[in-house]
Amino acid sequence: MTLSFELDPAVSPALRDEVLTLWADVSNAGGSVGFVPPVTADEIRPELVKHLAAMAEGRTRLLVGRDAAGTVAATAFITHNTHRLMTHWVWLYTVMVHPRHQGRGYGRDLLAAAENAVRTLDGIEAIRLTCRGGLGLERFYGSCGYKEVGRIPGAIRVAPGDDRDDIVMLLPLT
Repeated sequence: MTLSFELDPAVSPALRDEVLTLWADVSNAGGSVGFVPPVTADEIRPELVKHLAAMAEGRTRLLVGRDAAGTVAATAFITHNTHRLMTHWVWLYTVMVHPRHQGRGYGRDLLAAAENAVRTLDGIEAIRLTCRGGLGLERFYGSCGYKEVGRIPGAIRVAPGDDRDDIVMLLPLT
């Protein structure tokens, strides 16, 4: 069983709520998506609103993966650079697969779908993302073709006394 992916779905209240629930579930399962558990959907909502505003402005695109039941099971936000000297690559943000789907290859499917979506964009030569150290995410992204191109030791403070590296990964498309 695989996910079906859609780039730029119409953002209905139902989709917004599903993405918000996914984000909370991933965060509370220990996922590295900008929050640490415990976190509520209300605490995440302002971040989602920022993503939605960027989508409305045409700066960000949403990739949604749905499971066989049609439920949002995975997402990634593709964000264009606003700096005129960096418009040839995009950021991949908030890469999430619901915890109930872990271990099924959906993360690889999501990254492949994101790569395919980005390849349809004119002039884009690379995808860049960051991940939190200490979870092995850089190995996962590396196995999907991304290369570690930078690391800032201790840049992410998850809790007092628990600092993690901020790792920059790059997937060249050319």
